[in-house]
Amino acid sequence: MLFFSCLPCLLLLLVGAAALAVAPPAPLAPLPTPQQLEWQDRETTLFVHFTVNTFTNKEWGEGTESPSIFNPTHLDARQWAKAAKAGGFKMMILTAKHHDGFCLWPSRYTDHSVKSSPWRDGKGDLVREFVDATRHEGLKVGLYLSPWDRHEPSYGDSPRYNAFYLNQLTELLTQYGPLSEIWFDGANGEGPNGKKQVYDWPAILATVKRLQPDAVVFSDSGPGVRWIGNESGVAGDPCWGMVGPRAPSYPGESGEGMTDALQHGDEHGQEWRPGESDVSIRPGWFWHPEEDDKVRSVDNLVDLYFKSVGRNSLLLLNVPPTNEGLFHETDVKRLAEFRKRLDQLFRHDLARGKSATASVTRGGDRKYGPKAALDGNPKTYWATDDGVTRGWLEVDLGAETRIGIAEMREPIALGQRVRRYHLDYEDGGEWKRFSEGTTIGHKKLDRFPAITARKVRLVIDDARACPLISTFALYPGE
Repeated sequence: MLFFSCLPCLLLLLVGAAALAVAPPAPLAPLPTPQQLEWQDRETTLFVHFTVNTFTNKEWGEGTESPSIFNPTHLDARQWAKAAKAGGFKMMILTAKHHDGFCLWPSRYTDHSVKSSPWRDGKGDLVREFVDATRHEGLKVGLYLSPWDRHEPSYGDSPRYNAFYLNQLTELLTQYGPLSEIWFDGANGEGPNGKKQVYDWPAILATVKRLQPDAVVFSDSGPGVRWIGNESGVAGDPCWGMVGPRAPSYPGESGEGMTDALQHGDEHGQEWRPGESDVSIRPGWFWHPEEDDKVRSVDNLVDLYFKSVGRNSLLLLNVPPTNEGLFHETDVKRLAEFRKRLDQLFRHDLARGKSATASVTRGGDRKYGPKAALDGNPKTYWATDDGVTRGWLEVDLGAETRIGIAEMREPIALGQRVRRYHLDYEDGGEWKRFSEGTTIGHKKLDRFPAITARKVRLVIDDARACPLISTFALYPGE
């Protein structure tokens, strides 16, 4: 009773306790949008290239193909979606129109579409079947509309074709429900008049923003996500989520240093535009019967995963349907095998919930202690004090353990920070380096010749601001 009778003392104690509360780290701009965070959390997306090229055995159509050749007699978009889901993919993107100009939906603005084909007696809408099947399997939907149209007579007459293109884009953005990604490239050739088309990219992007405000826009210039600069499915190292002034300002722009800017991003960049690594499961983007025995191996697909998703990127893997309208059985099998191998590799996190220490913990607060990086919760993280851009996090596995893979993550909602890091293990009282890297970002995966150790350290050698690590995981490897 005597203590509580001293109200001023109580107030002083409460004020003092509040003053001791550790402030969270300030976000480090630029920052991703919620849509960009959701996009990167998906990790892998399936691309579907399908058009008249599938029936002419070509990669690029001429635009002169007759719609009468388009007749996939056993088309089953549900088979595509089920195969994607079995492969662990969270989203599918369809080529609604490729460079040949043939539309997989009954566009009001051209007869060069499925409505002029024998498929479904001219009454079909492949985009609708794709969207419905994809959503039925719980996957997100994306669409690609090629800017280049080798069939459309107005192509090359820039004002006329831009109006035509915006009309077709509006059809896709308004008739098929919410879309998660709109995919553009910079393909650009001469029109029938011999003139090169000048695309109205500001109007195109404004249309997407107005009609599908939650969709992420892909192109080499974004604005949502960027092309990684190659079609081999490999991201750069380092790979920053932001870009600077050297990056393309419109799709198809070329110039010195742009490929490097797409591959690596820019740690000083002021725009968040993470990289998407696209590649096909076959040598070609469309189905060719002579490539049925050239489907990528499981080992190759896993390697691509480590070099894309494991380098702060997203893997966009193309799987082309056959002329029957089905994924080939080899491709379907490979997708399932790919997911099985990944599940095996990442099934058992050796560091989860183990004892941990660190060189420094933000304000001494357990909330930001090293255990926060080992709890499997991406929203908790180990943090150092402001101004401290180096440090280490150590995990004690409790016994000598075989380790072949390390996974690191930053909570990128607060910005990307780490420039360089390395991994050490204790051997006879001496710390020995066994792996090193540059950027971490959303996810960094290191594979190395297996070691046996009880204690392992993640050492942050340099960071743009106080480092934050939301995940430090260790796996046995193969």
